[in-house]
Amino acid sequence: MKVISYNLRKNRAVSELAALADDHEVDVLCLQEAEAVALPARLQHLSLVHATERNRLGLAMYVRDERFHSRSAHTFQLKKSLHDRLLAPAHERLLGVRLHDSELGRDLVVASFHAAPLTALNSLRRHQIHAALGELRQLGPGLPALMVGDYNYPVFKNRLGTEMRDTGYELSLSDKRTYTRYKMFRGHFDFATSAGLDIASVRTLDRGTSDHLPIMVTAAMSEMPLILPNSAQDAVVAA
Repeated sequence: MKVISYNLRKNRAVSELAALADDHEVDVLCLQEAEAVALPARLQHLSLVHATERNRLGLAMYVRDERFHSRSAHTFQLKKSLHDRLLAPAHERLLGVRLHDSELGRDLVVASFHAAPLTALNSLRRHQIHAALGELRQLGPGLPALMVGDYNYPVFKNRLGTEMRDTGYELSLSDKRTYTRYKMFRGHFDFATSAGLDIASVRTLDRGTSDHLPIMVTAAMSEMPLILPNSAQDAVVAA
């Protein structure tokens, strides 16, 4: 399964999506900073499953409809930063979809996530990440899950990775940097968080018109049963 995550930079990179989906034979395309009204219903072999409507900087997901069927799709509000309260760029920062994989005859949960901007503290973003994973567990209890997106987490990623492992998830960074617009904030901003999946690779794709570079996650459902620690059921880091 190939999943691409791309922050469109206020929808500027929307014209690149069809070629991106086709060139990489994508199964799932997760977007951030998209304008729902400007998104086509189809991109080559992909169909639009769901998109946020209240956001100025929205989320969306496309899937290969010959392989995946959407059982349910939901958007979720997460704890707001001061930036969100003053400028209202995003009411919902998580879009989760429970998918049925017809090739494998199994369900999984895939999500597009956009954390609070760099003006917020890492503690708030950790709170959002844990809360987002909690919502996905409710969407598909016991199912494999993959959350990709713009985590806006430039430093102290080792701590975040440790927290993810403690709650039964793996944090995966791509092979190259995903954000290079500002010298002081260059680095890996776009991640993948997973449980019950074997992540073969996370690759940074070529630069487009966005300030973020797309990432492509290649994953397969694990043969091992998914067992999350008890603490994962209500793990939330205090802001």
